[in-house]
Amino acid sequence: MLGLGRTRSQTRSNRPMSLGGLDYADPKKKSNFVGKILMAAVLTALCILMLKQSPSFNTPSVFSRHQPGVIHVLVTGGAGYIGSHAALRLLKDSYRVTIVDNLSRGNIGAVRILQELFPEPGRLQFIYADLGDAKAVHQIFSQNAFDAVMHFAAVAYVGESTLDPLKYYHNITSNTLTVLEAMAAHGVPTLIYSSTCATYGEPEKMPITEETPQLPINPYGKAKKMAEDIILDFHKNSNMAVMILRYFNVIGSDPEGRLGEAPRPELREHGRISGACFDAARGITPGLKVRGTDYKTTDGTCIRDYIDVTDLVDAHVKALEKARPGKVGIYNVGTGRGRSVKEFVEACKAATGVPIKVDFLPRRPGDYAEVFSDPTKIRLELNWTAKHTDLQESLQVAWRWQKSHLNGYGSSLAKSS
Repeated sequence: MLGLGRTRSQTRSNRPMSLGGLDYADPKKKSNFVGKILMAAVLTALCILMLKQSPSFNTPSVFSRHQPGVIHVLVTGGAGYIGSHAALRLLKDSYRVTIVDNLSRGNIGAVRILQELFPEPGRLQFIYADLGDAKAVHQIFSQNAFDAVMHFAAVAYVGESTLDPLKYYHNITSNTLTVLEAMAAHGVPTLIYSSTCATYGEPEKMPITEETPQLPINPYGKAKKMAEDIILDFHKNSNMAVMILRYFNVIGSDPEGRLGEAPRPELREHGRISGACFDAARGITPGLKVRGTDYKTTDGTCIRDYIDVTDLVDAHVKALEKARPGKVGIYNVGTGRGRSVKEFVEACKAATGVPIKVDFLPRRPGDYAEVFSDPTKIRLELNWTAKHTDLQESLQVAWRWQKSHLNGYGSSLAKSS
């Protein structure tokens, strides 16, 4: 906020004349003052008249109106790791994109990269807003003509969710309700929802299909399942096209090196294993902490299905293309192959060329032993298959970005609650 101090007292030359203790206004100065006011009023009126005659006056932004042949997608959380990669792919495919992000987890540097790559008018706009502010969200929808929403915005760390569950229920469940209400109120016909395999919890049978019971065991998974339930209940009496994508563990970065993952330093202990490996390889941390070596798996460490972010955003675009009014599609997005944490660490050592020191610690609360997908349904219905399945190669691509961006996006990041 701007600080407002006291106004300076008038200088002697501007004070009214004083005679015998009484003040008298200078008639010449009064006349000049009135003349200036009249002149300013005339000039203002002329400016308004000229603006109204200008063809661009009252012309709405291209983002505020539907345009034949152009699909306008709202990408919530588009400054984040996955959201920014999705925005890049949409822009490359000639979609019109609006990013809404409060930058609490995202990077304004990623948005700037996208703006530099697609500077043409009407391609990309960024709106700084918090989805927890319902009034702001409805205003955004009222001022923009969206054809679809890709809802990525969410806090997304299992460990953090066990420490601060209310944050997760508010940020994921409540905010999704706000977005859905705005979509319904403003007639936006298509939703692509970013969900997670964490909604399945720890299934008895592998691999996980879309019919596997959803029994989440941590607040992150529970909050996402609640959001899914809200969407599905709403859809029973709606003609909205809905696609729910449950992804597995995301790794990698843009193959051309334009975007990458740059989490906040204070969140490193909760972050993805790839980020932890890179931090250890760069010497930011003294080593890699592997939590849990006594699971009922081949080597005692957790088994996960690692999906490259390039494949993941391809699944989103295919879901958008295949979305149909009144229909719901629910899909697992994974490779169909599980890799242990120890396997992942060895791949990371090979990708970075650094003999990373590994410390084995007790289990992390809320973790599950084994999770990997059966991607048959998404292959048959959306013609999607993961292509970047070489773990070491995906990590090498991400490592190149990390080495060339030692300070992340190198910008000061705004924070919001």
